[in-house]
Amino acid sequence: MRVTRNLRITVGAPLATAALIALGAGTASAAIPINKPMTGKATYYTDSGYGACGTQINASSQLLVAVSHTWWTTANPNNDPLCQGISVKVSYGGRTLTVPVRDKCPSCDSTHIDLSQPAFARFAPLGQGVINGITWQFVKTGSAGQAVPISDPVSGSTVGH
Repeated sequence: MRVTRNLRITVGAPLATAALIALGAGTASAAIPINKPMTGKATYYTDSGYGACGTQINASSQLLVAVSHTWWTTANPNNDPLCQGISVKVSYGGRTLTVPVRDKCPSCDSTHIDLSQPAFARFAPLGQGVINGITWQFVKTGSAGQAVPISDPVSGSTVGH
């Protein structure tokens, strides 16, 4: 269901205008720029335990991603829209991988993502530590948020998880 609101804005009310725009913005999920490509960098991590979405993770063996704290919009990250079927589609060097958001990266800026170790290894040797110039975007993948196999356009092969 789509709700349309008609707003009348008067010239002498810039603060009221800002408030109306904020109220008309909708839910917190509207803050996630779905399908908007960004350029940035990727690092990797190997934490295990409970991720910010409240589920068990093992970043040394699972395909997943931690995104910048700046994208999280709720006080309780377990309830954040990022944990509701949102993944990150990462492209670099002719390869693309889609991984579910399962964690928060407190030291990342808004264009920096922290891939799990096996996800990072699909793009570069672990010893490299940082991949600059990646393209990534938030995508909706449904409630399961399963990783999508990577495709290699050079060999035409698909590598499973």
